Amino acid sequence: MNNRISNLLNTVRCLRQCGPVLAPKYSGATRKHASWVSGHKDPLENVNLRKSFPSIFPSPHGSSLRFLSQKADVFSAGDEIQPEKSTEALGSEQVPQSSLELKNLKDDSGGSKAKPVVDHNEQFFSSLRKCTCPSDVLDLASESAVSLKHFTNCLTTVWRLLKTLSEDQQRYEKQLIFEHPVFVKLCQHVLRDARRMTQADLVFSLHAVVNLGVPQNTLLVQTLLRVCQEKLNQLDNRCISVLATTLAGLDKDKNVSALQAGLLLLAEQRIPSIRDIFILQNLMKCMGKDAPVFLKKKLEMAVLKEIDHLTYLNARRVFLGLVAMNYCSIPILNACSKKIQENIHNAQFWHLIFILEACHNLQYRNVRLFSTVADYVNSSVCILDKKQIILFLSAFETLGFQPSELMGVFAEKVTANSEFLDLKSLLIVLRVYSRLNYLPKGQHHLFFETLQSCLNKYLPQISNTELLKAVYSLCILGYLPHRALDQLLQKESYERLPASGDLYKEKKEMMLRCVRTCMELDSPSFTKPEFVPTENFSSLVSLNLRKAREALLELLGDENMFRQNVQLPYKYHIDFEIRMDSDRKKVLPVTATDNHPDTSVQRLAFLFVPLSAFCLGTTHPQGKLAMKKRHLSKLGYHVILVLNKKFQEMTNEDAVEFLKGKIYSENASPIF
Repeated sequence: MNNRISNLLNTVRCLRQCGPVLAPKYSGATRKHASWVSGHKDPLENVNLRKSFPSIFPSPHGSSLRFLSQKADVFSAGDEIQPEKSTEALGSEQVPQSSLELKNLKDDSGGSKAKPVVDHNEQFFSSLRKCTCPSDVLDLASESAVSLKHFTNCLTTVWRLLKTLSEDQQRYEKQLIFEHPVFVKLCQHVLRDARRMTQADLVFSLHAVVNLGVPQNTLLVQTLLRVCQEKLNQLDNRCISVLATTLAGLDKDKNVSALQAGLLLLAEQRIPSIRDIFILQNLMKCMGKDAPVFLKKKLEMAVLKEIDHLTYLNARRVFLGLVAMNYCSIPILNACSKKIQENIHNAQFWHLIFILEACHNLQYRNVRLFSTVADYVNSSVCILDKKQIILFLSAFETLGFQPSELMGVFAEKVTANSEFLDLKSLLIVLRVYSRLNYLPKGQHHLFFETLQSCLNKYLPQISNTELLKAVYSLCILGYLPHRALDQLLQKESYERLPASGDLYKEKKEMMLRCVRTCMELDSPSFTKPEFVPTENFSSLVSLNLRKAREALLELLGDENMFRQNVQLPYKYHIDFEIRMDSDRKKVLPVTATDNHPDTSVQRLAFLFVPLSAFCLGTTHPQGKLAMKKRHLSKLGYHVILVLNKKFQEMTNEDAVEFLKGKIYSENASPIF
């Protein structure tokens, strides 16, 4: 009798598994499970979802679960842990994908008893491929999914379809997913059979549930993380890549940290054998900034070996991978930059912004890349939103690169219609144009008037700090916005700016000092003084200026023929001062001209400046240096800017000849 009952139960199970596959009901049944929410509501905030998630993964025996500890088992105390199947058993779980494999599936007796199951699988996966939205997948799972392979493929298909949707559609579909009763059952099946999954199903299921928004502290995610630890050595390179991508998006906890540590050890062994740049860039993201330097170098060498197979997509992702590691590899970045330049017309707006931000984070400067991006944006300016152009300008400003043509075109758009400039955009535009020292040719006064008009519109609502930034930017460009200045220098506003305890107190004081200096020196009523009081700031010369001092001594023969470290009014400082006759033929002793001021005496101010004081790839001075040069000229100095780096690379003889040419030639370029 017992044998008959056992045979009957086996027959019923087989019939249930081999039932006909129903085609998915598209979009109908599922959409009754959720209603549209007009606001951007996170599905995880749904009250029903909060109630259901703790119960999605309960212990079958109701015992408490400790899933945040590495030492605690991921199953409850009453669960019976199934021993892992052998490789052959796991292989039998996998669903054959090709028709040839399906035909060859026969039992040991040569019959075709497995054919109903095979037909069921073939129909199921055929229906799964036809699903067009996540809800269709869940409907299909509720009707036809019977095996672990079915459940895991449903989960990964839900995520694959979801990620192709827009943000608004994703919010709506996520709500449908989490309110669908079958999604809870799928998670329960994955949780219960996590240890029986194949390695690929395991990591792809973890990737899917994490990206779908299942909370990290749920038993499902923590169980999958723990099982990944146990099977880590069995993962192939592709699975390692997917796991690395998943871990990069998770917060640190004990299971994540343990898995990342194991992944680093495994990656160290596998990196030399990996020939796929896609996998390598995923490992870069996972390793992060804290990875040891030798491991970063290993990754760098592995990428360089495959650099000839680089695609545009890989180049963009490698950029981001290097940022994640905080590792600037010039050979890799140069190769990626070249590939991006070749495919610039296939690049999307946000991709280019991310690339420029990556260059800033890595302190990587490539004038050709920046010029190519600027030219492309300039050619697309008619189809780009003005706010997008502002983002590009802001990204270029952080790099110190002046896209002059783009800035000229945008200035024309601003003067034609400035209504699109809100306060935030206005402050960005002022900062960009002042730092990069760009004045539109032939229409700079109209441009300034337009910006001032926009600023005046926001004066009733602008904060004191924002007002200071706006006025400071315009003053650097040599323009005085009188109405904004009046409001800034009112007693109540002025006294609140450098508040005690303010982290930016010194910077605000510097900006205020600059504004006051510009109000005086850039005023139309200012006249060139006959005498400028000076004092030697220090007799000591910095290491960077010793070579220049020795060259001047050799050229002029006496320390009395020049001054060093000269401090001027308005807190301006010059490195060397030389005084000459009106024809620039003879150098005069400094002390003699001090006692008898003469308007015919020409005063030369040498400023040895770093490369960063100029716009990238040019000798065009940035805003603060240009303002200093303008003010020194108004004080009666002929300013000569010298790139200190290039000067230091000269031989002593060349340095003397260079300074001789700058001193005695009226037509010499004021910049080197």
